[in-house]
Amino acid sequence: MAETRIPEPGPESPARMAPQASPALKPPRRRPKGYSVRTLPCFAVLAIFTFFALYAPILILVAFSFNAGESLARWEGFSLRWYVAAAGNEQVIDAAIRSVYLAAAAAAIATVAATCAALATTRTRRFKGRTMIYALINQPLMVPEIVTAVALLIVFAAIKVWTGHTSMVYLIAAHTAFGVPFAYLPIRARLETMDDTLEVAARDLYAAPFQVFRRVTLPLMWPGIIAGFMLAFVISMDDVVITEFVKSAGQETIPTYMLGQLRRVVTPEINAISSVILLAGAILVSLFFWISRNRR
Repeated sequence: MAETRIPEPGPESPARMAPQASPALKPPRRRPKGYSVRTLPCFAVLAIFTFFALYAPILILVAFSFNAGESLARWEGFSLRWYVAAAGNEQVIDAAIRSVYLAAAAAAIATVAATCAALATTRTRRFKGRTMIYALINQPLMVPEIVTAVALLIVFAAIKVWTGHTSMVYLIAAHTAFGVPFAYLPIRARLETMDDTLEVAARDLYAAPFQVFRRVTLPLMWPGIIAGFMLAFVISMDDVVITEFVKSAGQETIPTYMLGQLRRVVTPEINAISSVILLAGAILVSLFFWISRNRR
């Protein structure tokens, strides 16, 4: 008896065309969450404690500047007595005017020098000794301030003996010397983040180097220059160590005047002066952010 064969399904037969069962799909893997400090336990408590430790002394200082009595620890009522006393104190007014004049002059000179240094180190080809120049510019940041003050004292004392000239020039020179790196850092950072496409386009249009700097580079640099000037200004206004070593008789600034008063007797007048300085600093910072936002 002949064996019957069942024909195999062709390529277009329904058996070949039937869909095959697909393997079970695996669930997608969850991406690991990124690390965040906010996920740490007690982060909120630590943040609140940090802000309290930073700003509580300042708030207490401002609050007791309105104290009616002379105590710095016991509240005796609200009064503007110490602000009136500070405004009528000729020594305070004289020291404040001298501080502003000194800080403005030193910051202006330091900003000009820092701008030239930043242009020389970012808008030129690489050369040997560039790292050494960076180190020399930032040297006041790495050397303890007391060492710089002693060195300036020795140098300026010899010059004073030789010339017999004792004026604010020495203080301005000293504040300029340690203010240059503070002005240099934001200006250099601004130049390094600037796109040089506009400068290249200006050169391609046959603009002279000075025209490129005046019409293209300088307007783009202004935020960094303003930031450098303000930083150098604040550092100069706040300095005590170098000013105490370099100043001559009758050249008190606000910080040295406050230090001298703290050595004798502490009154809320110091709190009032400090509060005015804080207000001036807040106004300067707000002005800087306003200028930066409007120039974008």
